[in-house]
Amino acid sequence: MSWNLWWRFGDWQARRRAILAVLAAAQPDLCGLQEVWADRDANLAEWLAGELGMHWAWGPAGEQQGWHDRIGDPSVDFGVAILSRWPIREPHVAELPDDASRPALSALIDAPHATVPFVTTHLSSMPWHSGRRIRQLTWLAEHAATRSVDAHPPVVTGDFNAMPDSDEIRRFQGVLTEPAYPGLSFIDAWRFADPADPGFTWDRRNPAVAVGPVPSARIDYVHIGLRWHGPGQVRSVRLAGTEPVDGVWPSDHAAVVADLSEA
Repeated sequence: MSWNLWWRFGDWQARRRAILAVLAAAQPDLCGLQEVWADRDANLAEWLAGELGMHWAWGPAGEQQGWHDRIGDPSVDFGVAILSRWPIREPHVAELPDDASRPALSALIDAPHATVPFVTTHLSSMPWHSGRRIRQLTWLAEHAATRSVDAHPPVVTGDFNAMPDSDEIRRFQGVLTEPAYPGLSFIDAWRFADPADPGFTWDRRNPAVAVGPVPSARIDYVHIGLRWHGPGQVRSVRLAGTEPVDGVWPSDHAAVVADLSEA
């Protein structure tokens, strides 16, 4: 599962309960989270993991000032996180190229069927940042390759802030072009969905999206390294968090949930 949690915007205390409800219903084994907050008293990832009985890891952004300025609170830090049913080993956080406010968190997940190399991240967001996102995704593909293991292909999740036919996404996946890292192509899990379903993770049905000028789009992903055999084949994919919970929208993004094979 991959989900952007909209940091500390809106009624974040009510949203925190709605986020927990969506995660409890989805029951992901492994989850990459973006826009995760931490303050002096609590870390959202730690709280969610405690409520759900999961392991967790946290990756703060290297540059926090811009995020502090957006909510007027220097005591709250911004980052990404991993939740897992299984032990998390060797977590590593890094800044993405050209934007220290955007982190990537990787780890090895000791699942019963295989060690899973797992990455979650949050790319630069402005439409004119395509070239920057290409550099970020090139780095990300190289990093995923260094964490790769024989038993399971790497899984890369996140808010990529780019649509499927963009230069940066095609380059990362190796679709109709050479892949960003030689010999490593990625499958977009949503390609296994109903072709009639656009899979909008940024959807103007959500009031937090509708107030802005940007149209609905699919910008959040679960990517799996392409292998012909073995675990990590996409069996199904769907969205979660697409409706209010007790009148509260949990985030401005929907989550992507992919079911992968264990053999």
